[in-house]
Amino acid sequence: MAKFVAIGYGDRDGYDRTDAAVRDEAHAHDALLREAGALMGVADAPVQVSNHGGAGATVGHGPFMSSALPVAGFTVIETATVEEAAELVSKTPCAVAQGVVEVWPLRESS
Repeated sequence: MAKFVAIGYGDRDGYDRTDAAVRDEAHAHDALLREAGALMGVADAPVQVSNHGGAGATVGHGPFMSSALPVAGFTVIETATVEEAAELVSKTPCAVAQGVVEVWPLRESS
């Protein structure tokens, strides 16, 4: 099995505009993913860390990257293929509530 990081982007406005039954079904799907071993979390305010040339760490507040929608949460899942991972996250709250989910394959680092 391969590991994937899914990054959900979405905002409250899109969430609120989505039918409550659709949102409830998406949250139930998240519960099934957690029961199957997915690691999930809601995003909080990020910090940026750099240590250029090993000269000392610098920490700044806020995201490094920007997008039209804020990062809402993260999931780490294991599936056989990226297509299977995409299918699983297509039913999550960010995907169904006017947001988007990126799926990033993870590979072991040496």
